[in-house]
Amino acid sequence: METAIVYIVDDDHGVRNGFARLLRAAGMDPRPYDSAERFLADVCDMPRACLLLDITMPLMTGPQVQACLNDRRISLPVIAVSARDDEQTRAWTRGQGARMFLRKPVDDQALLDAINWVIDGNSVR
Repeated sequence: METAIVYIVDDDHGVRNGFARLLRAAGMDPRPYDSAERFLADVCDMPRACLLLDITMPLMTGPQVQACLNDRRISLPVIAVSARDDEQTRAWTRGQGARMFLRKPVDDQALLDAINWVIDGNSVR
């Protein structure tokens, strides 16, 4: 089976690096980005890939990133992550097609399970 590629887009250096270390230890291929713009310049549709996306970033929000992916017809499964957890935030991310929403701080096992779920084509919220 191919190694799972996980794009990580989060403006918080510590969070981004922590996610990348966890994913590497789990045998995945993390691809961290400190900005949505850098991610959007590099991203392409790939099999066995997903996007771990912070929804509150300074220049471009997670849902705006999702909208750009939708416009470009890039169908990466999205797991939205945020310290903000309210119905409006969840609805905002679901409206753009996020498959899951996880509240920071994210439990390591919950994150790995979520990645495996979305990469395997399941849609849970």
